Amino acid sequence: MKLSIFDRRVADHFDWALILMIIPPIAMSLFLIREINIDLAHKQIVYTALAAALFIVVFLLPIRRFYWMIPFFYWFGIGLLALVDIAGVTRGGAQRWLELPFIGLTVQPSEIFKPFFVLMLAYLTHETPPPKEGYGWRAFFKMIFFIVLPAALILKEPDLGTALLLLLVGGGVLIAIGLQRKVWVTLALLGAIVGGFFYAAGYDMLHDYQKKRIVDFLSEDNNYHVRQSLIAIGSGGLDGKKPEEATQTQLKFLPIATTDFIFAYYAERFGFVGALVLIALYMILVLHLFSLNHKVQGDYLATVTITGVAIMVFFYMAINIAMTTGFAPVVGVPLPLFSHGGSSFVNFIVLFAIIENLLAFRFNFLYTSAPRSLE
Repeated sequence: MKLSIFDRRVADHFDWALILMIIPPIAMSLFLIREINIDLAHKQIVYTALAAALFIVVFLLPIRRFYWMIPFFYWFGIGLLALVDIAGVTRGGAQRWLELPFIGLTVQPSEIFKPFFVLMLAYLTHETPPPKEGYGWRAFFKMIFFIVLPAALILKEPDLGTALLLLLVGGGVLIAIGLQRKVWVTLALLGAIVGGFFYAAGYDMLHDYQKKRIVDFLSEDNNYHVRQSLIAIGSGGLDGKKPEEATQTQLKFLPIATTDFIFAYYAERFGFVGALVLIALYMILVLHLFSLNHKVQGDYLATVTITGVAIMVFFYMAINIAMTTGFAPVVGVPLPLFSHGGSSFVNFIVLFAIIENLLAFRFNFLYTSAPRSLE
């Protein structure tokens, strides 16, 4: 059975609800950024237009036909991460960027890698589906290798926040796929031992700026960024303030108000009620993504991709809001589809395009060969 992009079945299986759910945070982000800095708003419009164009391109790609190429893209991403250690550009003490020849622009491979990472987990599960009782040790170690390798390279840059997010997403996918009981018990024991080791000696292994963030988080007084963030959130009250009255942001007391701490400005403008609405929108999006798995049961390429993106959106949202409100160290994690910037925003749009592609064209190809088993 073969479908074309003009086939009505493509539109029928396209998840229009997902598009409607991502439009409100994007629109509200543009609205708030414009209030703070008109020049940044113009840049964000360019990022939005670029993301929309990439959404169309990725949606039209024959992903299922050429899914066997996913490992090549994964290893290409690993190559870029390794190249950062050799020829990376350093900013603020972190070596995370590569400079593009001749044009002078820089790219962050750890951001580019995220779609490859999620697709690789989907590819591995599609090729070796879990048995009824879950993955055993052999399959677990194969999956964990592809999770830990990029996390280790990113941690070396150093970028602790992104490395932890990859581990959380990879671990979440493994939990969703299923592991055998003996694997769970052993991992729990090892986790307790390793956790005790890092509690005792891991602090000395961190970089100075990472130690400072932990000290600031654990101290009775929050650091300057978090203090100003909490003042902004508290001053918003129940229903927020008018733009000219949002003095924490307008008078530049709140640092990086368009990126890492944009939630604080949002709360200053729309208050406690507005903050609850925004969190509810994110949770509805995450729950909707998880609900899509009922439509694609048995299709591991789609199931794992959807699950990975849902977990990624949740942890990005949760960590950003937690650090903004002082419940987590400041790790520079943006609010999905909301914080100003190109890399993270475009990546999420690309991931949503991949999901729509796998949903809309999922009946285009029939799997005729039995998948291999690692058990």
